[in-house]
Amino acid sequence: MQLSHGGETSPTGAPVARWSVDQVLALAPDAASRKAGTRLGAAGPWSGTGCDATGAVWGLCKGSGSTPYRTVVDTTGPAYACSCPSRKFPCKHALGLLLLRASDDAAFRPAEPADWVATWLAGRRARAAQKSGSSAAGGDGARGPVDTDAARKRAERRAERVTGGAQELEQRLGDLLRGGLAATDRSGYGLWEETAARMVDAQAPGLAARVRELGAITGSGAGWPVRLLEECALLHLLDTAWLGRDRLPDPLAATVRTRVGLPMSAEGPPVRDHWLVLAQYDTPDGKIVTRRIWLYGRGSGRTALLLSFGAAGRSPDRALPVGATIDAELTPYPGGGQLRAEPGEQFGTTASAGPPPGIAAAAAPAVYGNALREDPWLEAWPVTLRDVIPVPSKDGWQLADAHAGAQAGADADADSTADEPADGPADARTGAALPIAPAALSRPGLWKLVALSGGGPVTVFGELGHRGFDPFAAWDPGEREEGGGTTGGSLVQLV
Repeated sequence: MQLSHGGETSPTGAPVARWSVDQVLALAPDAASRKAGTRLGAAGPWSGTGCDATGAVWGLCKGSGSTPYRTVVDTTGPAYACSCPSRKFPCKHALGLLLLRASDDAAFRPAEPADWVATWLAGRRARAAQKSGSSAAGGDGARGPVDTDAARKRAERRAERVTGGAQELEQRLGDLLRGGLAATDRSGYGLWEETAARMVDAQAPGLAARVRELGAITGSGAGWPVRLLEECALLHLLDTAWLGRDRLPDPLAATVRTRVGLPMSAEGPPVRDHWLVLAQYDTPDGKIVTRRIWLYGRGSGRTALLLSFGAAGRSPDRALPVGATIDAELTPYPGGGQLRAEPGEQFGTTASAGPPPGIAAAAAPAVYGNALREDPWLEAWPVTLRDVIPVPSKDGWQLADAHAGAQAGADADADSTADEPADGPADARTGAALPIAPAALSRPGLWKLVALSGGGPVTVFGELGHRGFDPFAAWDPGEREEGGGTTGGSLVQLV
């Protein structure tokens, strides 16, 4: 998937991105919208199309009624408006307009926006400027003064309730271990659900979620007692960390509060950078849908995670075109090893300039290990792997270091007395291959990655955890460099 632009300039003077077909489809809130938008991605139903130098795209789409739908997209947001009755964002008309823009540049002539387009753009940008001014002036001024004493008392009361819940959970974990882990298989899921409900009463949703995960482990297959003991140990560590939080360094204490489930706010100075949108995907989380968007800052070298949430059956509103580079400010959340950030003012969307710097597969476990020092409850950590080859392994697939694989093959050829031949381009015994996580083995993105590689090295972004590497995006091999590496070309989303 390649991001291109037609030479337009944004208000900041940077080129405005013209999204590719794949990027537009990735913005669709669901499969039905994606299918309906694709049908509207041709010139037939459209009239009055145009674009301007600020990144606005508009058009009139013929519908079932006598009046065409008015559709406008501000690609610097992105933000959408349409006169259709759909409650989805973006609607099928906005998707169709952007698909037409991606596939037929000649259908859009630079022009002054129509009155209805100009009115919407002016209102949107005035609200954005007002929001930015309010933030600079301290924000929340219209809400009146904050009662800090009342807020402090509420926080103290909740902390007391969480402490009571943590103490009760410690007693239950102690009883569990004294009675033996085998007894949990006979107790059924009710034991865990009742304990989780007690943690909800204690206003500790993070503890409740981890307790429910314990219930899912029991009887989950061979080796479940070992996995249950490991998770109980992590839960015990979180309990004791909360009970002794006053003695922890501030970043780790903030991490513990987050893991327990206390609300945290983004704080500190915002970081303005050109943020490459690496991946975007949704995961169901009970009655809500959580959307995760991974970004990489070109100037700061930071990786950031944006979270947004949608009610059951509805996608979150926030969406960014994967592969684009967003000129924006992000405010980080507190906590050791925390990557989550809150988006602030956005100044434009520009063309991508290739993948972020990557590391060798052999170096990735150490990166994950260092992150665990800051947050022992991390499930995974974002990593960009450079020059890796997807190869089949005994239990699935792995990403092998291309250079280590070549060396391993040479060593195997030289050792004519070896009892066993080398297993593929990079034998796992060399320590230069990472197993692909089980969750990724059943996704079609794995075969996209294999096809993209074609047996050659690629650059891959994903999350590395104790279950393996979960690939989210990859770049085609691009051009070969003198040192044997690759420059990395267009981005392909794998989730």
